[in-house]
Amino acid sequence: MCASVKYGSRGPALIPRMKTKYRIYYITLFSVVLLGLIATGMFQFWPHSIESSAEWSLDRRSVHDAPLVRIPMSSPIPERGDLSCRMHTCFDVYRCGYNPKNKIKVYIYPLQRFVDEVGVPISSTGLSREYNDLLSAISDSDFYTDDVSRACLFIPSIDVLNQNSLRIRETAQALAMLPRWDKGMNHLLFNMLPGGPPDYNTALDVPRDRALLAGGGFSTWTYRQGYDVSIPVYSPLSVEVDLPERQPGPRRYFILSSQTAIHREYRVELERLKEENGEALLLLDKCSNLSQGLASVRKRCYKGQVYDYPQILQESSFCVVLRGARLGQATLSDVLQAGCVPVIMADSYILPFSEVLDWKRASVVIPEEKLPEMYTILKSIPHRQVEEMQRQARWFWEAYFSSMKAIGMTTLQIINDRIYPYAALTYEEWNNPPVVKWTSVNSPLFLPLIPPRSPGFTAVVLTYDRIESLFRVITEISKVPSLAKLLVVWNNQNKSPPEAIDGLSLDQTHMVERSECINKFASVFATMPLKVVEHRADPVLYKDDFPEKLKSFPNIGSL
Repeated sequence: MCASVKYGSRGPALIPRMKTKYRIYYITLFSVVLLGLIATGMFQFWPHSIESSAEWSLDRRSVHDAPLVRIPMSSPIPERGDLSCRMHTCFDVYRCGYNPKNKIKVYIYPLQRFVDEVGVPISSTGLSREYNDLLSAISDSDFYTDDVSRACLFIPSIDVLNQNSLRIRETAQALAMLPRWDKGMNHLLFNMLPGGPPDYNTALDVPRDRALLAGGGFSTWTYRQGYDVSIPVYSPLSVEVDLPERQPGPRRYFILSSQTAIHREYRVELERLKEENGEALLLLDKCSNLSQGLASVRKRCYKGQVYDYPQILQESSFCVVLRGARLGQATLSDVLQAGCVPVIMADSYILPFSEVLDWKRASVVIPEEKLPEMYTILKSIPHRQVEEMQRQARWFWEAYFSSMKAIGMTTLQIINDRIYPYAALTYEEWNNPPVVKWTSVNSPLFLPLIPPRSPGFTAVVLTYDRIESLFRVITEISKVPSLAKLLVVWNNQNKSPPEAIDGLSLDQTHMVERSECINKFASVFATMPLKVVEHRADPVLYKDDFPEKLKSFPNIGSL
């Protein structure tokens, strides 16, 4: 009894003490968890881009502070660029995922200094100011992310803008050492000066696996359409020289040539045109009586008379842009800035941003073999159209050529449009100035070179011999409001298709009439009217008999 009472007398004293002890423990644990949740939320939602620009600014961070990375001699070398690469074969679109803003996320690798085993850098110039400006612009944009796990596109901090400053093998090894390289998948390289003497290839010679290339000098042989992006060769004069916009209209000179390193045959032909047309053509060259340096770069001469460059470009209606050692020329940017209509003569050259820009609105492209006819061709262009082209040339420069930022943002927007085509910019958004000052409607002198995105879909029906089922399918598909075209592919080689769906090929009278009309057109205009045909039987007419010199495609008869 006493023992029971003694235990009971201690119990009431111990229980409150234990409750107080555990209460403090739980309160402390809850506080720690709550603080952890708050800290995690602040980290997730805090705007990381605040400090992102500091990482890429030469003013705030010296390149010499970047960590040094040695490249072992045995490091793997990527394969040369795969010419068969397309967005659906060499690019992982699933990495981009879905986001409500329809914006790809771009990650820039931290700045590093790559050297070989004996300490020699892979580049003689390191990080150029132009490439630093490009990376800074991207890091300040909506495309940028510092979270590598969210990135859709990766941009190395290795500067390959100018191939002349690179050690090819070591640069390729440095690319392969990047932690997310994965054979170049979803990586983007910027290069403006490809190739080197004596052949000057039109694409970067550095082996790059499957990486996308934004290149300034692509030819039709090296450009992977729909995968690579053709960019302009940046002209530093864009920043150093301020050329105020000049009103369109007649200028002092009709044609002006300002390039200093063009091929001798081209210069001879230009001199002949100068003799024939006198003061209408101004043929400039470098000044031999000036000392080499920055001053001589901004001067051009003709028979001892010195002209300021690029200011003199504003005194001409048309400015010649000929191919040099490389296809891409910085002269094109200078000409556009001056509001002078570029006359581009560089066969096989892929014009900058030609995937979205309609260059016939701002330039004249002439085959190199027609250089002797240049003056006649340009004289045939109406004055009103020349003025429109002068305005468009200047606007192209302001929107897409004026800075490394403009070039970088345009490149990323083109790639973004490929990945999110339903949110892509329209032809008008790419090619029409935001505020058209000279007219409230589109000029009737130009028709879009790039066709507008189709509002509907094309249905392709494969059939062999089931006629009733075929007509039933056609009837049902035709009821769909968004149907734009219906293409029936007849796979039976032993039986002709029904006349109801093959009227073009069976209507012999119709074909004869069309043939006579086209032959008449060819005899008058010396060219064929049908160059692009969609789902028609017209190309067969190219096999008709008429002089070979009139054929736009002489080898069409082999089809």
